[in-house]
Amino acid sequence: MPRPVTLTYKVYPTSIATAEAGALLFSETASQVSQARGRVRIAISGGSTPKTMFKILADPKYPYLTETPWDKIDLFFVDERTVPPTDSDSNYRMTRENLLDFVPLPPAQVHRIEGELDPEVAASKYESDLRNSFKLEGAETPTFDLLFLGMGDDGHTASLFPHTEGLNEISRLAIANHVPQKDTWRVTLTWPVINQSRDVAFLIEGSAKAKLLNEVFTGPYQPETYPSQIIRPASGKLTLLIDKAVAEYLPAPLPASDEKSPAIGTLELK
Repeated sequence: MPRPVTLTYKVYPTSIATAEAGALLFSETASQVSQARGRVRIAISGGSTPKTMFKILADPKYPYLTETPWDKIDLFFVDERTVPPTDSDSNYRMTRENLLDFVPLPPAQVHRIEGELDPEVAASKYESDLRNSFKLEGAETPTFDLLFLGMGDDGHTASLFPHTEGLNEISRLAIANHVPQKDTWRVTLTWPVINQSRDVAFLIEGSAKAKLLNEVFTGPYQPETYPSQIIRPASGKLTLLIDKAVAEYLPAPLPASDEKSPAIGTLELK
């Protein structure tokens, strides 16, 4: 049975405003956690909305470049394509070109998935990195302070694609997942690791995914068909940062209190 969670969806007028909300969440979480516990562990995904979020975090016109405690952050990747870090499809390359080259985040605190290696080797090395970085023992699972996800137009998230073997893995931290529909391999965190995070936020925008978003979060539970449904954090809460276009078919949220605030809705996922 799926774990019940409270889904909060925050609806912004544009995709840019959605990315700005992601940047604010990133920076505020880093500041709050660093003050409370010292180290901050954040996991990020690829995609167009995260790319814009990274640009905002690195843009001196915004406060995040100077106000974010970059020296306290350990940055991890949710998943990676099986390509070298210089490849145009690499999530790491996209992150470097839009964020890492412009912010004072120490390179040793960036935990890359080595997509250029054999997929099983890359997954094993990433799992070892996670265990060492979080100082895990035995069957312990890492707990990220914040983890960002996207959702593909087939309902996948991370590199957990519909009807793939990775959906059945519950003991590993990171795996090589074969994706027959794309004739490729991906390296990804497993869903139990994602669900252990203190705060999980989906960044989704665009009218093309509006019907899918509604089906995933208000339709019947079919995680083999819609892997995004398997994301049910242990914290009991899940956040969607979305734009008005993709929210079209969700239950109408409460109106925004002012021009800078999102409209907010909630759903109880059983």
